Amino acid sequence: MLSGSFPALVTPFRDEAFAEEDYRSFVEWQISEGSHGLVPCGTTGESATLNSAEHRRIVETCVKAANKRVPVVAGCGSNDTAHAIALTRAAKEAGADAALHVPPYYNRPNQEGIYAHFAAIAEAVDIPIVLYNVPARTVTDIGVETMGRLARIDGIVAVKDATGNLARVSAQRAACGAGFVQLSGNDDMALGFNAMGGSGCISVTANVAPRLCSEFQEACLGGHYARALEIQDLLFPLHSALFTDASPGPVKYALSRVRPDFPSDLRLPMTAASESSRRAVDEALAHAGLI
Repeated sequence: MLSGSFPALVTPFRDEAFAEEDYRSFVEWQISEGSHGLVPCGTTGESATLNSAEHRRIVETCVKAANKRVPVVAGCGSNDTAHAIALTRAAKEAGADAALHVPPYYNRPNQEGIYAHFAAIAEAVDIPIVLYNVPARTVTDIGVETMGRLARIDGIVAVKDATGNLARVSAQRAACGAGFVQLSGNDDMALGFNAMGGSGCISVTANVAPRLCSEFQEACLGGHYARALEIQDLLFPLHSALFTDASPGPVKYALSRVRPDFPSDLRLPMTAASESSRRAVDEALAHAGLI
């Protein structure tokens, strides 16, 4: 279930409200372009600005639009364990296939607290859990030893690794076992990540270039690394350009260029990409042949 290209879907808004029809159309396009799974309500989906009712509605909309054609991994992270459990329970009831969880941010528990947080979620809700290790955002790092302990809990099946440290892939294979799924959280590093034992990417770039991203992952999974490198060279400027300003500003701008009817509205505190960022995105889209 958890391999290939999984776009971390942006959330479309119109007049501050969730644009449901735009989202349905977006999901349909993602599937038709070859995405292997979908991730609603992640960081790229502006999850921090969603209330609980919106979170549930977005997951439900994604699940219904996907209609079991690809798996849906719902972002459910919170630094409040009880709230994380509530979001996970709602995602399961909405039909999600798995839940994505960051370690608690801001309150910054120690490794035992991180373990206890995830263990409590796994015990409370019977759904596959994908850990999301992104220290640059959470200021907490799921240590390799802690991840090895977590991998022994039934239901904790994978990690989205956005540490930016490729050596972690090998270290985590040793600690968690080769069967523990590792997905890159960094588009620019996905080639090396897969070569070291990864099986896919939860991707920002796939929002804009789903077909190229799915072809890239299929090449990696098939061991066709020369072809994967060709696609990497096409996409690398875009991987970089989408983070030339605070995300998801640049990726929403990029989507407005490849899907002109797609709304680029953001909720505060996020604001539109700067002029220099938009220029970098345009150049990268042209380089990839997307405009």
